Amino acid sequence: MAAAVVRVCERGLLRRSGALRAFGSPLRRSSSAGGGLLLSLHKRGVLKDSFPENAAQDRLPQLLQSAPQTVYCGFDPTADSLHVGNLLAIIGLLHFRGAGHHVIAVLGGATAQIGDPSGKTSERERLSATSVEANTQTIRESIQRIFTNHEMYFHDSHRTLGTATVLNNMSWYKTWGVVEFLSEAGRHFRMGTMLSRHSVQARLKSPDGMSLTEFTYQVFQAFDFHHLNQTRGCRIQLGGTDQLGNLMSGHEYIQK
Repeated sequence: MAAAVVRVCERGLLRRSGALRAFGSPLRRSSSAGGGLLLSLHKRGVLKDSFPENAAQDRLPQLLQSAPQTVYCGFDPTADSLHVGNLLAIIGLLHFRGAGHHVIAVLGGATAQIGDPSGKTSERERLSATSVEANTQTIRESIQRIFTNHEMYFHDSHRTLGTATVLNNMSWYKTWGVVEFLSEAGRHFRMGTMLSRHSVQARLKSPDGMSLTEFTYQVFQAFDFHHLNQTRGCRIQLGGTDQLGNLMSGHEYIQK
């Protein structure tokens, strides 16, 4: 994860999403609290850019300044511990929380069993449900410990601290049947768009190709954001630069 990518989804009158592709001169001119937070994260190398490209320099800082927002990032428990690639995403969540925004760490108890093809030249080794469940528990404890330690030892007690929540996406997928899920969510995704994603194109050109399981991963990550948007008012997602295709899928799904 070279850097984090932030994506914002706005609802209501501002149904179109606004975000920042590159934190350049327009953001430097912003004196708002929202603009200051984004500029600080950019200077620290935590944030690289944002999606979508339009209306970013004003709308996202204004959104962050208008009221506490909900920000989420996903972590697939494919191993029994966090790794260095998770560091920037966690730092990003801590900074948003320290600025008074609510943060959610979503553990991919469901998506880890599917496997994210991003950045991979071959299919991930399939993990058993038992392994994923065990990994989920240890990573949950690690993230909760990080949130607690940040609050105890690093947060400025004179500033309002946002809430921190850890969820498992298995909790909303376990109630869905395959046919029901495809009927509800699948109709909102276009094959041409999904095939155009860089992660898909790279795998299709590889000797091993891509399985149907991996191909559907972007649908599940998109649905995660849609679910959090609907149930928790989540408008912003953090993710690694290799996740841009998945982030775009979620943004497009929410707009439909």
